[in-house]
Amino acid sequence: MATAAAPQVAFSAPVSSDHGARSCGIKGNNNLSFSSKYWLGATLAWESKAVRPSHANKVLCMSVQQASKSKVAVAPLYLENAKEPPLNTYKPKDPYTATIVSVERLVGPKAPGETCHVVIDHGGNVPYWEGQSYGVIPPGENPKKPGAPHNVRLYSIASTRYGDKFDGKTATLCVRRAVYYDSETGKEDPSKNGICSNFLCNSKPGDKIQLTGPSGKIMLLPEDDPNATHIMIATGTGVAPFRGYLRRMFMEDVPNYRFGGLAWLFLGVANSDTLLYDEEFTSYLKQYPDNFRYDKALSREQKNRSGGKMYVQDKIEEYSDEIFKLLDGGAHIYFCGLKGMMPGIQDTLKKVAEQRGESWDQKLSQLKKNKQWHVEVY
Repeated sequence: MATAAAPQVAFSAPVSSDHGARSCGIKGNNNLSFSSKYWLGATLAWESKAVRPSHANKVLCMSVQQASKSKVAVAPLYLENAKEPPLNTYKPKDPYTATIVSVERLVGPKAPGETCHVVIDHGGNVPYWEGQSYGVIPPGENPKKPGAPHNVRLYSIASTRYGDKFDGKTATLCVRRAVYYDSETGKEDPSKNGICSNFLCNSKPGDKIQLTGPSGKIMLLPEDDPNATHIMIATGTGVAPFRGYLRRMFMEDVPNYRFGGLAWLFLGVANSDTLLYDEEFTSYLKQYPDNFRYDKALSREQKNRSGGKMYVQDKIEEYSDEIFKLLDGGAHIYFCGLKGMMPGIQDTLKKVAEQRGESWDQKLSQLKKNKQWHVEVY
């Protein structure tokens, strides 16, 4: 399959004849011409009933589509050659100046808060691996250290090493705008809003951004066994690294990584409008039903077995026997999201272990020893 085209606002990429186009013009017999929405990448089933957006302002995947298990070519393939992940190529004292490509709202009108899909052009100069993070230094002066820049904020990267344009020159961040509301007045207090998240969500194409990193080894995707099982548990924007994993597994044509195992994603959010990258994940589910499972916990729309709100730990408990058997068989399990997610999940796992006559402390120790346990919370 041919390599994806070089960066530009609209581009064409030769693809196999079983690809389809969604909200794109067809150019020639086997070429897809993509609009400025290219960046969300190849996804979605192409049945006509599936192409209608559920929300007028909810971002959709508008690029190359997969059909009949065809995949998107990526380049440059030398990004596969490194034996160790890149670490701290750029440090806070000497960050890399990258450029904003696009910022798009990811959630629907009924979502509590706003989450944005931020695509950054690093020109291939700040390579990374799936599961790593970038640091961002927002513009302005640190109020606690007059004359000094702001501290670095870390964001999990939501794309593969090839980026949303499949050419190794961009990276994607999934950013929730941090907004503070006064408890007494109920009104927003901009002076206390998150500095970096609002900078990113307010950015425009062409704006400059100071990057550090990449950093992190904990969430790297183990690829020594392409038939391994990966259980991914996320709340909100914690889905970012898992989007990268899944694109690598199911979307990209990576010659040296042919995934044949099981990927199981649990995603916890408030409601349907808050689901992130749902179109992509649903597409994988249709195309790879034997290799991908996708379970959602919608706390404001679903009830757990006890009649309370459905949280991600309730979904874990629902499938606990299967999850424990997979872990016993060597499955990797990943957690990413707000640190407040972990106590409830740990309590659930402990309860399930005890019901099975096992010691959770011993089991957890063994999972860590076997490098099956991966946690990144913030």
